[in-house]
Amino acid sequence: MATPFGTVYASNLTPDDDAGIGRWSADDFWRAMHDGRSKDGRALYPAFPYPQFTRVTREDSDAIFAYLRGLPAVRRANRPHALRFPYDRQIVLEAWRWLFFRPSAFVADPARPADWNRGAYLVGGLAHCAACHGARNAFGAARAPGRFDGEQMPQQGWYAPSLHDARQAGVADWPVEDIVGLLRVGATARAGMAGPMAGVVAHGTQHLNDADLRAIAVFLKGLPADSPGPAPQGATDRDAAWLARGARGYDAHCAQCHGDEGEGVPQAYPALAGNRAVTMDPPVNLVRIAAHGGFPPQTAANPRPFGMPPFTQALDDADLAAILSFVRNAWGNRGSILSAPDASRHRGSAGE
Repeated sequence: MATPFGTVYASNLTPDDDAGIGRWSADDFWRAMHDGRSKDGRALYPAFPYPQFTRVTREDSDAIFAYLRGLPAVRRANRPHALRFPYDRQIVLEAWRWLFFRPSAFVADPARPADWNRGAYLVGGLAHCAACHGARNAFGAARAPGRFDGEQMPQQGWYAPSLHDARQAGVADWPVEDIVGLLRVGATARAGMAGPMAGVVAHGTQHLNDADLRAIAVFLKGLPADSPGPAPQGATDRDAAWLARGARGYDAHCAQCHGDEGEGVPQAYPALAGNRAVTMDPPVNLVRIAAHGGFPPQTAANPRPFGMPPFTQALDDADLAAILSFVRNAWGNRGSILSAPDASRHRGSAGE
């Protein structure tokens, strides 16, 4: 796992006695989940999201441990982390914990219904949504626990959008059924998952039962909605030539799938007109998906998703920026104009 402080390597959780957790007890595992400490007392790096897992109940921790104990034992030694000095020192990690971490427990809100509380427990603990969507300070700690204000993921090259902002990924005005559908299928008429979130759906949320999906949807729908800030400036007359260049590029490369008016094709290619993923700032995810392509998650309800081909070889930075500027300002859309340096900065590499 790449981090701003170096690379953390995930450890062996199979029940091998020497390489894995075969000699661990349920108490040892609970200590890791709740307190962020290994069997030998060492502080764990919070790339293992114990700042969120600390809210998991002992019952669920024991159930996870029992599942792991039932896996085939694999003798694969753990790889040492490759962290830069001084982040590779336990004393620095202990200082981080003293400043930013306190073991805690989930406390239900008696004023809220049971499904909201279940959703709050899942989102805040087991699903650890704030690990990506929560804003972080320079030390990698949460700026505001309990908030999901969006965060750039520089090592991954994607942006995890705000769950409070209707212009990003807020769902306060969505029906619960639509939120459930997005988490189960990965693509709906309203939105589609891409990048790291596609993996979350493919390997995680599509497998949840109906009650837990609905609980998460109820909680996300009930998050405080941020007041909308000033509208994006959008295109002006001086951008006409740039947008004309983008329109020509759109007709040549994009209209065949997404339509002459950005209307898309239902259950295949998303509409670009009125699509908040198109106009969202920062435009990181839009640039990445246009440059490197991708697929929505493969799910039981959508086993053969339609994908986006990569254009990183066909379009240089200027062409990509012009096309996306056009798309961000066509068919009623209103978004900031992108420059060639913007496209260069955001596109990254396909492997990120």
